[in-house]
Amino acid sequence: MARFLSEQDVEHLLTMPLALEAVEQAMAELARGEATNLPRDRLRSPETSMHLLQGLVPSQGAMGYKVYTVHRGVVRFLLHLYDSRSGRLLGILQAGLLGRMRTGAASGVATHQLARADARTLGVFGSGKQAAAQVEAVCLVRPIATVKVHARDRDRLTVFCDALARRLGVDVRPAASAREAVEGSDIVTTITSSETPVFDGAWLAEGTHVNAAGSNMLSRRELDETTLGRCELIVTDSREVARRECGDLLPMIEKGRIGWGQVAELGDVLIGRAPGRAHDGQITCFESHGLAVQDVAVGARLLALAAQRDVGSALPPELE
Repeated sequence: MARFLSEQDVEHLLTMPLALEAVEQAMAELARGEATNLPRDRLRSPETSMHLLQGLVPSQGAMGYKVYTVHRGVVRFLLHLYDSRSGRLLGILQAGLLGRMRTGAASGVATHQLARADARTLGVFGSGKQAAAQVEAVCLVRPIATVKVHARDRDRLTVFCDALARRLGVDVRPAASAREAVEGSDIVTTITSSETPVFDGAWLAEGTHVNAAGSNMLSRRELDETTLGRCELIVTDSREVARRECGDLLPMIEKGRIGWGQVAELGDVLIGRAPGRAHDGQITCFESHGLAVQDVAVGARLLALAAQRDVGSALPPELE
C-alpha cells in the first residue's frame, strides 16, 4: 500500500539517530557507486521558484525525487518515493522536517569523522528551524556541553536557546557577537541564508571543525577566504553539486587558491578512500549542500516504519 505521510506523521516517526544512520549509509553507498544522486535543478517564474532533487538508493529498494517551491517566503516540500525494482509508488511525504533532519544529520556524520573527539563547545550561526537540527546532530556525536548561538533577531534567539536547552539538556546560550560565537568553540556551524561571510576566519582556534550548511546557492556565502585558506582539510557531500552551487568555495576555486583535487567527498572519507582528520591541530571544514540520496534513504526508512506502526493514510490504489 502506498502511503501519504504528513508533517505530523513524519514528526511522529523520525528521530535524529535514524537520520544519522540513513545519511551515513547513503553517503558511503554513493562513494562506492551503489547509489545515484542527481544535482539540484532550479526553475523560476517571476513569482515562484521550484527546486528538484533526484536519487536512487538500491539498498533501500527506493528511488525518487524531492521537489519544493518557494513563494514569498513560503516553502512547500514533497518527497515522492518509488520501488526501484518494480517502479510502484511507495509513498509521498511532506518533507519540511525530513529535510531539516537529514541536513542536520549530514553535519553530524561529518562532525563524527572530522571534529576532535574531545570537542565540547559548539558555536552556531542561525536560530531558525534548520539550526535546531544541526545542534541536535552534533550533540549526538560529540560530548557537547556548551552551545553559543549568534543570530540577528535577539528576541527570537533567546526563545530558540531556551527551548533547545530544555529539549537537549545542554547549556545553550546567546552569543553577544559573532566573535564570541567563534572564539573558544571546538566546532562552528553556519546555517544561514547570508550573502556575505558571517565571521572572520582569523578567530578560529587551531583544531576547530567548521560545518557550513547554508551556502547552497551561488548568491550565498557564509565563510570568508581566511577560513577556507586555514583549512587543511575541506570535505563536501558532492563535488559535482558543489561545482554548481557552492558560493563559499567557487570564488577561491576561480582565483586558483583552492583546486577541486583538494576537496574530498564525505562518502570517500567514510569508506577510507580519502583521509579524515590527521591530527588535533587541523582546522577542518564540511561544505554541505543536501543530496537527494539523503532524502530517499531517510524517507524509505520512514515508510517502512509507517507500515509497521500503521501511521499515515493510504493513497488511491490507482496511483501505484
